[in-house]
Parts: sequence; C-alpha cells; structure tokens
Amino acid sequence: MSIALKSKEEIEILREGGKRHAAILHALSAMMKPGVSTLDLEDEAVRLIAEGEGDKPAHLGYTPYGAPRPFPAALCLSINEEIVHGIPNEQPKVLKEGDIVTIDLSLIHKGLFTDSALTVGVGEIPKESQDLLRVTQAALTAGIEAAQPGGHIGDIGAAISAVVKPTGFSLAKNLVGHGVGYAIHEEPYVPNEGEAGKGEKLVSGMVFAIEPMVNVGKPYWKTLSDGYTIVTKDGSRSAHFEHTVAITEKGHIILTS
Repeated sequence: MSIALKSKEEIEILREGGKRHAAILHALSAMMKPGVSTLDLEDEAVRLIAEGEGDKPAHLGYTPYGAPRPFPAALCLSINEEIVHGIPNEQPKVLKEGDIVTIDLSLIHKGLFTDSALTVGVGEIPKESQDLLRVTQAALTAGIEAAQPGGHIGDIGAAISAVVKPTGFSLAKNLVGHGVGYAIHEEPYVPNEGEAGKGEKLVSGMVFAIEPMVNVGKPYWKTLSDGYTIVTKDGSRSAHFEHTVAITEKGHIILTS
C-alpha cells in the first residue's frame, strides 16, 4: 500500500479549497426547509461551485470501483434511511418537516480534492433524530481528536466507536473514511471501528477524510437499483458527518472547517 503524502504548500491549497467547501455546505444547510427539492439543492451547489475560479464538483462523472456508471450529480443527498450516495437529480424528492438530510460534497480546488459531509434536520425533527445527529457529530469530533502524529489509524476508529457503542446506535458496517487530496479516494482506508495502536502510523503530510456513518437501528445496509444509493436494511434513519483532515508535525488541521 502506498500513501501519498502532501507537501505543506499542497496542504495550504487544500485548506483554501476547504474553506470554500465549508461555505458551500453552510449555504446549502440554510436551504433545508419543507417544500425544497433535492434538485433545488443540486442546482444551487453547481452554481456555488462555479463561483470559485476553476473549482469543480468531484462526484459529477466519477465512477468508483465496482460502480455500474458514472455518478450523475455534483452532490450526494441522502434522506432519512439513506446512508450515503443518494442521487438528487434523477428522481428528485421534496423535503418534508421532520426529515434529516445528509449533504455530501467533494470539491476540486486548484487540482486538489477535499471531501466533507453533514446531516441537518428539516424543521422540527424527532428527539431520536436529534440524538442521532448529536452522537454522529460527537463521534467525528472524537475521531479527529485521535488523529495525531505518531499515532495509528486504529486510534481513530477506536475513538469513534467508543462514542457510538454506548448509545445503542450502530456504525454502518464496513463503510469507511479514506485518503484524499490527489483524488477522491486514496490510501489509507480509515475505518470507523478499530483498535488503538494498530494500523498505519500517522505521519506529517497524510490527508484523509474521517466520516462516521451512524444508524439508529442495525449496522446492515443495501444498495438500491440506481447503483449508488445505500440505505439501512431495517429502514432506520442514518446520519453522516465528515471532514478532511491533515496530519502535521505538531498535530492535525481540519481542512474543511
């Protein structure tokens, strides 16, 4: 396995792109109201991305390993029981009061890639969903805090699962974070469950996406007939929070904040 380390100059470009990335997610989050359609959100994302000089949506036209076709949208929008990779523009959905929606965007800025996601509520959401969002965000924070130079990939998953397991929620099985920077998906994989002190050593120049995906019910999932949308098998709701993080000599930097 080969992990591509990024230079300090490249990390600064990723940080610059990450700030734009965060601003776009913030603007899309503010649109989450009953009656808004997933196509409205997709169109606004495309418009906002185009405001950056030369910026591009990395998901659009990308064909991951094993996928049946290129992804047809700039955004992944996943609603309620959809965990990841929901398609916003083929059979658009209208958001309803009480829905939870994951906005997942990968951005190319000056040739370098960042990846970030968050789950937001539409109007008033049930208490269980409020708890789900809170736990998933806390799991991401714990995973990021565990990403320290000299540590190991396993430290991240151990920290994430330590937050999630006591709640009775579950981590979506075998869905993981990943290296990022020169492409959407690079080495190393960053599992959301792990053993502290195990796995690849964390060294300065590593850049990866940490992304816990947490289900209310069981950890199992299936892919729908569109070839992309992953949903919980038991129909329970799921949340997803993600940041791109760089390891430095002194600690870490959240690039997409």
